[in-house]
Amino acid sequence: GSHPQLEDTAPRIVEHPTDLLVSKGEPATLSCKAEGRPSPAVEWYKDGERVETDREDPRSHRTLLPGGSLFFLRILHGRRGKPDEGVYVCVARNYLGEATSRNASLEVACE
Repeated sequence: GSHPQLEDTAPRIVEHPTDLLVSKGEPATLSCKAEGRPSPAVEWYKDGERVETDREDPRSHRTLLPGGSLFFLRILHGRRGKPDEGVYVCVARNYLGEATSRNASLEVACE
């Protein structure tokens, strides 16, 4: 039999990240799941800046999970600031276009 040709589709976000309140030093996951054909590449942005993960820097404490979620081994919080705190969005792209998730804020809880 003839198989119907699968259409390429632009990405769409099927699971959006939600706001997180995390204690310092705890792990955290910002969820993101995108669908599309070909499978979209996912990138994360924090306050408009691209988030580096262990793909770019093997020493990074942030890992891009296979499904597109962003996993923090531990939330960093130093006297000089809160490098993980901010507003995150995930962006999924393929050659047909891109989709941007809702904003999710990550806050570090005070002791």
